[in-house]
Amino acid sequence: MRARRYALKLLQTSFILLPLYAHGQTVQLRTLSVAGARAVLHAAEDRAEELSAPSSLAVVDAAGDLILFEQMQGARPIGIALAIAKARSAARYREPTQTLEATINTGRAAAITANMVQMDGGVPIRIDGAVVGAVGVSGLDKSDDIKIATAAATAVK
Repeated sequence: MRARRYALKLLQTSFILLPLYAHGQTVQLRTLSVAGARAVLHAAEDRAEELSAPSSLAVVDAAGDLILFEQMQGARPIGIALAIAKARSAARYREPTQTLEATINTGRAAAITANMVQMDGGVPIRIDGAVVGAVGVSGLDKSDDIKIATAAATAVK
């Protein structure tokens, strides 16, 4: 009987404390909508056309999951996997893949076991400082990839 009263008292106390304990354990996050991803993709496509740089273009959410993808006419088939991986890496590292590649080029070992691509052409999409997604570009020239991805990442506000 004593154990039962103790368990009942513990349950009553738990229910009273639960709302106080749970308070502040969730946050509100901004997410990239499909419409926002389309704006990013269109900006990437426009910049790629300006540069005459057919490319594979990928837009992912903040977790690195694919929202939209496009392979432009004339882009190499390998670009499909690379564009998606660059976008995923930029989203998960929360850094442009250009920064990641630069650290490798200055002596840090590549994180190949993390299933991430550390090649130029992935840029996080930030809204008020928070990463809401990323864009990945894979074409023929890495300097064009950077220009296209950078322009596209600023397409949403």
